[in-house]
Amino acid sequence: MTTNYKLSYLSIVYIAFLAAAFSMLFSALTSCGNRKDSQRGKMAVVISTMNNSWFVVLGQTAKAKAEELGYEVVIFDSQNNPSKEAEHFDNIISSGYDAVLFNPTDAEGSTVNAKSAMRSGIAVFCMDRELNDPEACVTQILSDNYSGCIALGQYFVEKLSDQSHSNQINYVEILGIVGDNNTWARSRGFHSVVDCFGNFHMLAQQTGEFDQNKAMEVMESMMQAHHDIQAVFCGNDAMAMGAYQAILGAGKAGEIKVFGFDGANDAVEAIREGKIEATGMQFPKTIAATAASLADKWLKGDKQQPHKLPVAVDLVTGGNVEHYGNFGILD
Repeated sequence: MTTNYKLSYLSIVYIAFLAAAFSMLFSALTSCGNRKDSQRGKMAVVISTMNNSWFVVLGQTAKAKAEELGYEVVIFDSQNNPSKEAEHFDNIISSGYDAVLFNPTDAEGSTVNAKSAMRSGIAVFCMDRELNDPEACVTQILSDNYSGCIALGQYFVEKLSDQSHSNQINYVEILGIVGDNNTWARSRGFHSVVDCFGNFHMLAQQTGEFDQNKAMEVMESMMQAHHDIQAVFCGNDAMAMGAYQAILGAGKAGEIKVFGFDGANDAVEAIREGKIEATGMQFPKTIAATAASLADKWLKGDKQQPHKLPVAVDLVTGGNVEHYGNFGILD
């Protein structure tokens, strides 16, 4: 009886040991499985500034699409500061990201950051803003700014010619960030049309740095220097809204026609209300979703990517504005 008791006791201990070992093994396997699930790919979304609704939509759409594809995603706001952008890239490189959906602060300066990431094995996909060196990224998904501003320039000439009672038409231009290629693509597209008409005279051209408050200040100083301005072409809608505020404050609403570019919701609404004449509708949601999808394909082995992918721009005026809103074409 004593021996049987001992054997039974040892059996119980052995069974308990096996159960504990099995439990530990199961937990380890489950833990490994969970760790594998948590080790999804990581994408960084680096945006030039989140102080602009258009870029907020760009960043949030890129994040949402990448998460939909199964990635962990963090948005980094560079605040239009190249130094802050460089800090973001240092963080991204040291934190094991697989890809960067990148909206650069500067066409030349941002190239260094992108190249550092690429050398570290992190694929870079540019959104909306261009890098001067195509080898600094896999693909650049860009609005066709030049063509979009050709259409805008044509409408500018048509609108001013129809409503002007004088031979000479005087206008001013508020440029975006000087180091951004979009600034010059838009300006060149606009001038490729307007400069063909000898009676159109540009009184002043100054940067508003794509910023609403800065553009308001610039427009105020331009109106003080020139009392016969009939129109202003702004390189983005934030600046167009700033220019309109300055014009309204000077009591000249309706006298100076405002033209923008981007397709931001407040500008589209201002067109509906007759405050702004026109804008070029870019499609940030399309750009961002395309960048995330191409990055996903690249990381899964599809290395056949276009170096540059243009996205068409629509001209939005009082005549077709009902079809546009929410940063795109309304359903």
